[in-house]
Amino acid sequence: MNDNNRRNFLKSSASGAIACAVPALASAVAGSASAAEPVAKEVPAAANGQGVTRTLASYIVRSRYEDLPENVRKEGARTLLNWVGVAIGGSRHETVDRAVAALGPFSGPKQASLLGRHERFDIMNAAFVNGVSSHIFDFDDTHLKTIIHPAGPVVSAILAFSEYQPVSGKDFLNALVLGVETECRIGNAVYPNHYDIGWHITGTAGVFGAAAAAGKLMGLSEQQMVWALGLAASQPVGLRESFGSMNKSFNPGKAASNGLFAALLAAKDYTSSEGMIEAKRGWANAISTKQDYQEITGGLGTRYEALLNTYKPFACGIVIHPAIDAAIQLRNQNKLTADMIDRVELRVHPLVIELTGKKTPQIGLEGKFSVYHSVAVAIVDGAAGERQYSDRAVRDPKTVALRDKVNATIDPAIKAEQVDMTIVLKDGRKLHKFIEHAIGSTQVPMTDKQLEAKFIDLADGILPAAQTRAVMDACWQVAQLPAAASIARAAVPAA
Repeated sequence: MNDNNRRNFLKSSASGAIACAVPALASAVAGSASAAEPVAKEVPAAANGQGVTRTLASYIVRSRYEDLPENVRKEGARTLLNWVGVAIGGSRHETVDRAVAALGPFSGPKQASLLGRHERFDIMNAAFVNGVSSHIFDFDDTHLKTIIHPAGPVVSAILAFSEYQPVSGKDFLNALVLGVETECRIGNAVYPNHYDIGWHITGTAGVFGAAAAAGKLMGLSEQQMVWALGLAASQPVGLRESFGSMNKSFNPGKAASNGLFAALLAAKDYTSSEGMIEAKRGWANAISTKQDYQEITGGLGTRYEALLNTYKPFACGIVIHPAIDAAIQLRNQNKLTADMIDRVELRVHPLVIELTGKKTPQIGLEGKFSVYHSVAVAIVDGAAGERQYSDRAVRDPKTVALRDKVNATIDPAIKAEQVDMTIVLKDGRKLHKFIEHAIGSTQVPMTDKQLEAKFIDLADGILPAAQTRAVMDACWQVAQLPAAASIARAAVPAA
């Protein structure tokens, strides 16, 4: 896709004209459980925080693909498509190059693919690298209730495992949804307090999703799943201090490999505590001042957090998306150029400044955490894709000059998903835009067509067009695939 087409996609995406998108599994390890029993329509919630880990484990073990509503299956496929696209797109970033160079000499058997690359690693290291690759652009999916990026830990783990142990597409999709449910429900139980004290919740909650999904594919018994969740609880990873550095994408990658590690151990009856999530000295009490266990066990089998997953049209932190949406809309509607602007005034939620208050980013990764750069580059380029967050982009003189004219003021009346923007022009005119819900939100979701356009843009220069189309088709048709591993193999460039 050429640069004009890249810009046109994100311009049109930001316009607001969005339509709503809407054979048995083999055991991985000797000693795994027998076939799972059908899940009840709804699993009773654990009472008073007791038995949370076991209640969740029981649900994961008994849940079948046939129990998933059609809209949940569809959202699972959308989650998969988006993840594969961002993993391919990030595969050539220097962060991934350095991870591959560091781990290559120590990686074991060549069991699994690195999407967008020719190297093959053992499943543990492949899960890590693909998790890093999928998050490096900050362009991955987001569960807005918790700001968890669900697919990174989960899909990275189970796609690598599926290349080692044959997995049908139906079983893969079921495990994906169960992994997302697990991590997001656990995240709900401790958010926002857990996040506020400094934990990167994608890593700390994501490890549970990876363990649950991988354990499901391994055919763990209920007791083994309890242990897998317990071993996952012992491996929280990720601090918000890492944001703006390569370390941030380390977190979902390590959550993927840690979760896979936990499931593999549990499959061999490596034990853990019975209540590692909810116990007095367990995960939730140790790393959060809030514990709402009803969020974990309430409505299991009837309420799906997977339906609340969203996909980014812009390659940066989600809290900046309303400002970018407003900037691109005002630019396009008024044919704005940077030299016409005297200043840009934003009224924002406090979280915007807390997370993205870098006024003078020097490298592309820092730009992803700068509302000032993001607004400026959105006006200059009419886009906020991965190219707008390169090192070159954050140092561009025109963008830097406009960035210095962007002012952000905290307004407690503005919600985190909103922005109030006023652009004051040199001729005295004032242009105003209030964003209630930005493109990519649950209220204004990206369509299937827009997700494909994003995927094509990310794969450009890595995979030929015909191969890109084939990978996308495999993602959409995952439930019909005899082997889910074919998705990973299709995403590897020809030698």
